[in-house]
Amino acid sequence: MLSVCLYLFLLLCLLNAVMTTPQEKQEQQQSSPQVMAPDGGWGWVVVGALFVASALVFGLIRSLGIFFVEFVQYFGESAQAVSWITSIGVAVQQLFSPIGTAACNVYGARPVVMIGGFLSGLGFILASQATTLSHLYLTMGLISGIGWALVFTPIIASVMQYFTTRRSLAMGLGFTGIGLASFAFSPLFQYLVEVYAWRGALLILGGLSFNMIACGALIRPIWNPKAVAKTSSNHNKCSRIHECFEISLLSHRGFLTYTLAITFFNAGYFIPYVHLVAHSRHIGFSEYQAAFVISVTGVADIVGRVVSGWASDLGKMRMLHMLTVWTGLLGIFLLLIPLGVTYSGLLVVSLAYGFCAGAMTPLAFAVVPEIVGMERMLGALGLLQFLESIGGLLGAPLSGWLKDYTGSYTVSFVAAGSFLVLGTLITSTLPHFWSCTSPSPPSPKSSQDASMEDGLLKQPLPSVPEKLCPLDDIPVLR
Repeated sequence: MLSVCLYLFLLLCLLNAVMTTPQEKQEQQQSSPQVMAPDGGWGWVVVGALFVASALVFGLIRSLGIFFVEFVQYFGESAQAVSWITSIGVAVQQLFSPIGTAACNVYGARPVVMIGGFLSGLGFILASQATTLSHLYLTMGLISGIGWALVFTPIIASVMQYFTTRRSLAMGLGFTGIGLASFAFSPLFQYLVEVYAWRGALLILGGLSFNMIACGALIRPIWNPKAVAKTSSNHNKCSRIHECFEISLLSHRGFLTYTLAITFFNAGYFIPYVHLVAHSRHIGFSEYQAAFVISVTGVADIVGRVVSGWASDLGKMRMLHMLTVWTGLLGIFLLLIPLGVTYSGLLVVSLAYGFCAGAMTPLAFAVVPEIVGMERMLGALGLLQFLESIGGLLGAPLSGWLKDYTGSYTVSFVAAGSFLVLGTLITSTLPHFWSCTSPSPPSPKSSQDASMEDGLLKQPLPSVPEKLCPLDDIPVLR
């Protein structure tokens, strides 16, 4: 109880800090020197913060399948109804991501991530007292989901601001926290449920989630010049909101196409982490055998993220092409999961699935600056997660409904694999996708003025003067 009071006091202090007026924040930003991405240094500390935060957000989400069986038995509800807990959490995390990125544009990432870490833990602590599924929807789904939104996207953007040439490797290393958590959390959660029951286990998860407050405190922001320009030149509130949320990206063809593909990826990506444990127990394996399947995917996930980040930074293949390779393979292995009727067969398919799932994740975010430019990356990440939330919201409940309707999880995994394959096909329709070399990323001005037909990574043309000078006056470069 004392620790909860201390965290409440800390939250009040943080709220007082973030309520600083934009004019005061503008003066602080203008007094801070602009720092170029160092590709190292303190950036590796921020990568460590991403490692812990990603483990406590999506690593934890992946392992909530341990509670899935407990909730079905305790509340006596259908698989579809219980699946909404995770889906609401994932969807809220993505729906509120634009709020997190807009707040970062004004106040910086540090206070936003710290408040998000507090809300994440608070949701699990309140969920431990749940008496109905609707209570879990509100706590684990809504409150923790909002906290995850304030943590995940801002801390990703912080890492991407610190790195340019080694960005994919940094993202891959930071995201290994998800794979490591998938390996460690599943047997840990199973043990906690057996010793403390699901209520005590959720209370412990709330305490673990509070560590994201420390992750936010480690962020040393590199001030975004664009945010300074906005606060100093825009007095119209609507115009300021339009720029903070990067609403103009909704007319960007490449961004919209990529968002549609990511939405289908999102619909199928989380289904195994919600239902793979239940599927393993449904076909006759023990509780710890089922938990070990998730652990195996977690180990493969770690290797996949590091290999993917290292390979993409070599520059031998376009990141966009590498992303489609991993997502296509991921869809195929999802289709093969129902064929793993023996334990060894299920482990092999899960290994392959985990590797591809880990390999695609850092690239899915690292590709965004190539599409919209680094200047608009923060707003693009928020809008991307907002729009893709449809897939995260509907994917797991659809899978649960298919299980209730058919009596097995076979059709659920077929649907998940189909979503990934369809998203891969949509990615291949991006402008300039079939080019072997990456076009230069758009400049900030050309990106903002681009129409829906501008396409992906189109090189802006130099401005042409109204009066052409004589040929003799043009200097010749030798």
